[in-house]
Amino acid sequence: MNIVLFGPPGAGKGTQAKELSQKYEIPHISTGDILRANVREGTELGLKAKEYMDKGELVPDQVLIGLIKDRLEKPDCVKGYILDGYPRTIPQADALDDILREISKPLDAVINIEVSDDEVVRRISGRRTCSCGESYHQMFNPPVQEGVCDACSEQLYQREDDREDVVKQRLAVYNEKTKPLINYYEKRDLLVNIDGNGTVNEVFGAVSRVMDRYK
Repeated sequence: MNIVLFGPPGAGKGTQAKELSQKYEIPHISTGDILRANVREGTELGLKAKEYMDKGELVPDQVLIGLIKDRLEKPDCVKGYILDGYPRTIPQADALDDILREISKPLDAVINIEVSDDEVVRRISGRRTCSCGESYHQMFNPPVQEGVCDACSEQLYQREDDREDVVKQRLAVYNEKTKPLINYYEKRDLLVNIDGNGTVNEVFGAVSRVMDRYK
């Protein structure tokens, strides 16, 4: 099964994709994870991407398209894939179509996790991160001691792109450039809308019911 998970930042795409990857034994392909790894490692791609990510802007297409194609051609994608964070614009969707046609891996569905703007701001601006890789949320998953990592006792920090002002900028970019993809995929009968305001398990159940159609 070949799936794109779609929705605004903070909709829970990454959380759902990881669980779905385990359940259906197909890889979770997250451009966000790949880009952040490059930022941490200080690669040329990472430094370029960081300029845009820190401002809440989309990373340019040319940085992403080749990376996605290479990843989809890996052997673990033979049974399918879950794309998370790509495409984000109409030109990216067109480029993805070309890539998928070339490698004979067409999409089965685009699952759109719907969450309000206010809920997005609440979810993302409450995130806190540790240099050891652990992550927390001030409301949903707080550390035992405020501001301190449970795992390594280091000070937690807020990622630049998780600040409330940057989150609102990210949402503005999403609404302008990414939301048009809803119509794009709806016209092709690929779009399935899911209410993302429930619990993680409720959303997981709803998404799983959609994916079961393509097993």
